[in-house]
Amino acid sequence: MQRRKFIATTVAAIPALALSQQLSAQDTRTEKGFVVKAAKSRFNESTLLFGGTSPNDIKVSAKDTSGKLTVFEYTGHVKGGPPLHLHEKQDEIFFILEGEYIFKVGEDIYHLATGDMIFLPRKVPHCFAQTTDKGKMLFMFQPSGKMEDYFRKLSTFTGPPTPEEGAKLFSDHEMKVVGPPLQF
Repeated sequence: MQRRKFIATTVAAIPALALSQQLSAQDTRTEKGFVVKAAKSRFNESTLLFGGTSPNDIKVSAKDTSGKLTVFEYTGHVKGGPPLHLHEKQDEIFFILEGEYIFKVGEDIYHLATGDMIFLPRKVPHCFAQTTDKGKMLFMFQPSGKMEDYFRKLSTFTGPPTPEEGAKLFSDHEMKVVGPPLQF
């Protein structure tokens, strides 16, 4: 009887072992440190937003972290920001390097300036607006999700997308628009 139990348990475990090996094989990540110079993107990729006025550089890519983290550096030359939206799967962190921003997270409003940081939990509606002529921030998504591709696609627009284009763009990249941008 013991032998039968052993064989049955072993046979039952085979799919789990195969899945485990498959998942670990997909866990590819950078094995060496790297430097991304100022005003450069991780793979020398140009992602310019707002008609080419505002660089949004990938500093740490999903390719570096097996999709667990992406870090961007944004230099904004246009006031305003995205509509109220939520991410089903990503937490976000913003660190303000220059300028001033207003963030709405749930029902709370926060005013951030150089040196301030804010955490935005997944599934909580949020938006922000740059209120100064120039702003600069680092922001991160954990896990990466489809955010790199979202910004690549957004950079193809020569002006702001229509509300319908924006909602589709958000939806295609695992986000949901739930309200208008901040008015300031």
